[in-house]
Amino acid sequence: MRLLIKNGTIVDPANRVFGLADLLIIDELVSEVLSPGTETHADRVIDATGLLVCPGFIDAHVALREPGFEEDETIATATAAALAGGFTGIAAMPDTNPVADNRGAAEFVNRQAERAGNCRVFPLGAVTKGCKGEELAEIGQLVQAGAVAFTDAKSPVGNAEVMRRALEYTGMFNRPILHHSMVPEMSEGGVMHEGFESTRLGLRGIPAAANDIMTSRDIALAELTEGRIHIMCVTTEDAVSRIRMAQARQVNVTADVTPHHLLLTDKVMGSFDTLYKCNPPLRSQQHIDALIGGLKDGTITVISSDHQPFAIEKKSVELDAAPPGICGLETALAICAEALIGPGHLSWLQLISCLTIGPATVLGVPYGTLSPGATADVVLIDPDESWTIDASEFHSRSANSPFDGRSAIGRVVATLLNGTIRFQTRDF
Repeated sequence: MRLLIKNGTIVDPANRVFGLADLLIIDELVSEVLSPGTETHADRVIDATGLLVCPGFIDAHVALREPGFEEDETIATATAAALAGGFTGIAAMPDTNPVADNRGAAEFVNRQAERAGNCRVFPLGAVTKGCKGEELAEIGQLVQAGAVAFTDAKSPVGNAEVMRRALEYTGMFNRPILHHSMVPEMSEGGVMHEGFESTRLGLRGIPAAANDIMTSRDIALAELTEGRIHIMCVTTEDAVSRIRMAQARQVNVTADVTPHHLLLTDKVMGSFDTLYKCNPPLRSQQHIDALIGGLKDGTITVISSDHQPFAIEKKSVELDAAPPGICGLETALAICAEALIGPGHLSWLQLISCLTIGPATVLGVPYGTLSPGATADVVLIDPDESWTIDASEFHSRSANSPFDGRSAIGRVVATLLNGTIRFQTRDF
């Protein structure tokens, strides 16, 4: 089968390619990038005039909820949502019930993903048993089961000695630890960023220092052990600065940021809408500016949706009782375009890098590129399409998005997995 995607703008950050070209796919693999109009035989042709042709997106951490919390999400619905958002590969958080802290639990994720038959799913193993931060999980067995990295999801590993041993152990397998770097004692019970707005609203805040202190500790331990640490959902100015300095010292530290933390400030909490409640919390414009600066200079190389789906009845309670999290897979590109492309902070090449080769490098998976011989996971984007986000049309089982009803510019119009269209909003 020869598929030709012609007249599109190829965006392949891994090979520093950005320009008009045709993409030839043969038998599920990328064959070559051709000059526009090059004569070649094809069994099927997709006209991508006006579209960006990119590698499939990869999300470094997604809450799939299955097993144990299927009222929020299942592997089948999450992977369908991923395809709708342009993601052809997602890494599954282990904070399920039971926790994915052993080989059998990780293999369950693999089997369910195969049954769903949507996008690729990469298991993330728990760092500690039950994500309790006390005793190391079965690291070696999880690696054998396919775990590409380790994390305790939204539960910080507060014990520095446990984290030290975890970094040493995972370092033996060249696997990173993805850490929610937050001092638990400083964040427990908080509902928003601690600052002027939290004081004005009378809501308990989570100080930026909770992120900063734990980030510093994680960097110090990575430097001590020569292990790999990836800071999830960076939100503070100081954390970005500390990560930048550590990278200059050749410490094995990487980081990601979410679309909502790039667009929304803590001022939206004045609505008392639980859909804005997330962990880490939305912070002030000063911190957002620092995050954007980190993306510009390459300190932050990954953008993750941090997809945290919750059944709407769980969010339909008072702010203090609502679980933190935003359903983000299907809106990630549009929100990034509004926060980064529209104001001119990043180019499309830079943005797509953070959604493709950036996370692929962190997770150590052979995707996120359109190099000849690569698996033909491709996303077609209309950068100029105006549309309205409608949470009722999400493929996800949950619709806890603060962006419902928001006007957006830039949309995923087709997602191909192994060279086959698996999602599309228009006919080709």
